[in-house]
Amino acid sequence: MKPVKMAEAPAGHSGAGFFATSFDQVIGLARSYSLWPLPFATSCCGIEFMATMGAHYDISRFGSERPSFSPRQADLLLVMGTIAKKMGPVLKQVYIQMAEPRWVVAVGACASSGGIFDTYSVLQGIDRIIPVDVYVPGCPPRPEQILEGLMQVQHMAQNESLRRRNSEEYQELMASYNIQ
Repeated sequence: MKPVKMAEAPAGHSGAGFFATSFDQVIGLARSYSLWPLPFATSCCGIEFMATMGAHYDISRFGSERPSFSPRQADLLLVMGTIAKKMGPVLKQVYIQMAEPRWVVAVGACASSGGIFDTYSVLQGIDRIIPVDVYVPGCPPRPEQILEGLMQVQHMAQNESLRRRNSEEYQELMASYNIQ
């Protein structure tokens, strides 16, 4: 049996009975291992996500075992499957209702680029209506790929400054999506 690898402590100063580091690094470490995903599944990629939640792949190893079906209690939006243009405003509303900080993962070819459905009724990538942080390729992607996408979001959450969401660049990004 392999030994359990604990999370690395952030860079800091330690001594007899104390450890000091920056607030950004402590918050980043806590955020990265307590992401609450909101699965927005419409097609076959949702089934792969269900496999990721199962015992064999065990997404709970990454601190994301609690899927939230309320946008107000989630900070990671996993969009999986084909998104019709009629569903676009609903997806955007779900994104807006999520509290900051929030991250978005486009899982599969359909959420990333419309997939094989190059038709008038299918949104050709969710990045046309909401900002996307990580793209997981595949049709449908394997559970290992979804876990890799989650680990990329963890890395982003761990290294993000607390002030990034208040920056001018972030405000411009939100304004480009018409999100206040």
